[in-house]
Amino acid sequence: MTFTRYAIYYAPPANAEWSRFGASWLGWDMETGTELPHPEIAGLDIAAITEVPRKYGLHATMKPPMRLAEGQTQAALETACAALAAAQKPVTLDSLHLARLGRFLALRPTGDQAALNTLASACVTELDPYRSPAPAAELERRRAAGLTPEQDSNLTRWGYPYVLDQFRFHITLTGKLPKPELPAVEAALTEHLIPLLPAPFAITDLALMGEAADGRFHLIHRYALSG
Repeated sequence: MTFTRYAIYYAPPANAEWSRFGASWLGWDMETGTELPHPEIAGLDIAAITEVPRKYGLHATMKPPMRLAEGQTQAALETACAALAAAQKPVTLDSLHLARLGRFLALRPTGDQAALNTLASACVTELDPYRSPAPAAELERRRAAGLTPEQDSNLTRWGYPYVLDQFRFHITLTGKLPKPELPAVEAALTEHLIPLLPAPFAITDLALMGEAADGRFHLIHRYALSG
């Protein structure tokens, strides 16, 4: 399969119950590259709720989607990912919790996030030689949303505003929802997903992802954190 962009994710373990529910909730299994039926929950149009994040799969972004730099190849990026993961230690946090980020819902970590943020920063900086500069139109689109000076500096240097000190680990579960709809979706996730979440929450590998021509992201390979 040919990919238009690549990204580094935290991808939940495929065999965990919470991962299986989350993939079904979104309707896309990036591990197998297949669509999944949504759970049936009375009163919720889950397909509409999850339309925006579906193509990315159940994940947390560690290095945002990027086009390969001129002269670079997927094979070279794979080698770099293996070297990065071999030098990084697994990260353990207390747990995950459901959070509102603006008007969308996501899972956020509980506990000391220093090691997690260090890992994410390494993904951004050490793999940047493989990133082609973002097109001007993409930069303009992100600036139109309103950025702080630090976020704008990140956008210029790293191609994405919310990295390094601006990074917040999150596993997106919905698109932007009307405020009146948030409580019902929160209640459904609290009932069906929260009891399945791991405690402690461990990150033991990094996932190299590829974006296919249709915009869906697929797992290419997992790299164990073995530093």
